[in-house]
Amino acid sequence: MIWRGRTSSRDQGSGIRDQGLRVLAGLVVLVVWSSMLWAGAGPVSGTVEITNSQEPGVKKNKNYSGVVIWLVPVGKTAAAAPPRRESMLQKNRHFMPHVIAIPVGGTVDFPNLDPIFHNAFSNFSGQPFDTALYPPGTSRAQTFKVPGIVRVFCNIHPTMSAIIAVVPTPWYAVTGQSGKFSIANVPAGDYELHIFHERSTPDVLKFWSIRSRCPMAGWTWG
Repeated sequence: MIWRGRTSSRDQGSGIRDQGLRVLAGLVVLVVWSSMLWAGAGPVSGTVEITNSQEPGVKKNKNYSGVVIWLVPVGKTAAAAPPRRESMLQKNRHFMPHVIAIPVGGTVDFPNLDPIFHNAFSNFSGQPFDTALYPPGTSRAQTFKVPGIVRVFCNIHPTMSAIIAVVPTPWYAVTGQSGKFSIANVPAGDYELHIFHERSTPDVLKFWSIRSRCPMAGWTWG
């Protein structure tokens, strides 16, 4: 999903609020975001709510974690992000956390905390890779140089899977269980707001875009 909007450098300290209703592969996702009208750079924050999922964790426990959100400037290339390094643990035959995001050029470590061999590989967009098998107590690392959604698996444990979102921008976030997110130090300007959820399909993720300007007071679209 792509939303286009404008952050403003006028009236530092004034608040804005925007909300929209969009469908991701049968999931209704309510995106509510707010930001401060800042001078220079400031935060963009909000909430993602999945309202019609049949997944028990979402429907019963209201777990809205794992939604990736990132901002891309309109009409220009995003500033290069500083090198980032994240860890995706292999523990109890799970990748933990299940979803992470990194900027292009970032590196992910895959420490094996189980008493058995593990592997991490992907054949999906973003960057195919394969760490090969490695023993307990060791780790492997992979640097991602191409933007895209990388679906990660272990070739000897078929129930293990994870998502790495490699994004072409330094401004991104992954929602926690409450669905809240915050992106710090976003310069004033026009942006496309992208949203990814792993249960959505590639054709759905193409979507459309809306171009708008944030007003001085709160407003709603949907």
